[in-house]
Parts: sequence; C-alpha cells; structure tokens
Amino acid sequence: MLIENEFTVAAPLDFTWNYMLDVEKIAPCMPGAELTEVIDDSNWKGQLNMKFGPVSMSFAGTVAVESRDDVAHRVVLHAKGMEQRGKGAANATVTSWMEAAADPAQTLVKMQADMTLTGAAAQMSRGLIPEISKRLTQQFADCLQESMNAARAGSSAVESAAEAPAPVAAKPVAKPVGGIGLGISAMVAVIANFFKRLFGSKD
Repeated sequence: MLIENEFTVAAPLDFTWNYMLDVEKIAPCMPGAELTEVIDDSNWKGQLNMKFGPVSMSFAGTVAVESRDDVAHRVVLHAKGMEQRGKGAANATVTSWMEAAADPAQTLVKMQADMTLTGAAAQMSRGLIPEISKRLTQQFADCLQESMNAARAGSSAVESAAEAPAPVAAKPVAKPVGGIGLGISAMVAVIANFFKRLFGSKD
C-alpha cells in the first residue's frame, strides 16, 4: 500500500531539515509513537500504540536510515514492527524530502510510505487507512510546528541574552494513535468522497 502526504511548516529549509533529523526531538510528535532506545545515529527502537474504537494494538520494532542526502534534503527510512499480542506485523519504507516553499520562511515536507500490513492490522479497509494517515500527518505537522517554534524562540533568547538560561521547550507527550473520534471522522470522510465521486460521475 502506497500512502503519500505533505505539509508546510513555517521555518526555513535548512532549519527544518536539521531539526527533523533529530529523532529524539520529533518522535514525541508522531501520534502514538514512543522512542524506547537510541542504538546509534541511524538506528532506533520504538513502540507504536494504536486504538480505533474497540480495537487496540501495540507494535514494537525498529527504524533504520537506509539513505540520506543532505544536498537534496532527502532521507529514506525502513521501519518494521510486530504486534506484541501476535495480532500482526507492519513493514514500511518511508521516503521524506523537503523543498523550499515560495516563501523562503516556509518549508514543504513531502512523505511517501510503502507499507505492508499483515494480520489484524491488514483487516482495516484500504479506503480508510489513507484518510486516517492524512489526519495523523496533520497532527504530526501541528505538533512539529509548535515544537520548532519553541526551539527557535529558545535560540533567539540565547542570542539576545547570552547570560540568561534558554527557556526549556515543553516536550510533547505521545498519545495513542486514533481513538473512536478519529475512526468515525475518517470513515465519514471516506463515505463523503464515495458519494462525491458517485454523483460527480453523473454530471
């Protein structure tokens, strides 16, 4: 399954690139994700908690950098995990790249995930997962923007008053992915898109 998403953040390209390479900073912004171990600069262990209505799953796995291009601002990650109660597995190759927006103070972040799910995770409707992915991406983007704003404010404070300690940015708290509200809203969006295509085809 191929999922594509993109979002814009209000920060310059180089700042955004360097910030997003710091996994310990951005992991708390990933809905449901928890960084459990830093193996080295290119390998990490983590956990992902998912809940959609009555269905809850917890994946434990690893994330590794397959390739990185600092000039093109492009990185490829490979993630794999097993559901801890034997309900399935997930395997994904995630390619992310960044481009300067028309406004040099903004950066366009694009993501493409080639994902394979097995077991209970694969039983979700293929039409539902992309919509949920869009909503989770927006949650990540909002959290990332808030975190980056706090980091930039701290840096500015240090530059303007070196003798004063920099304010400590509040660390975002990872929350389980989904919830019944997310599941219902995503389902409504899928149904709405279906009827839009149905009636649109008759025009």
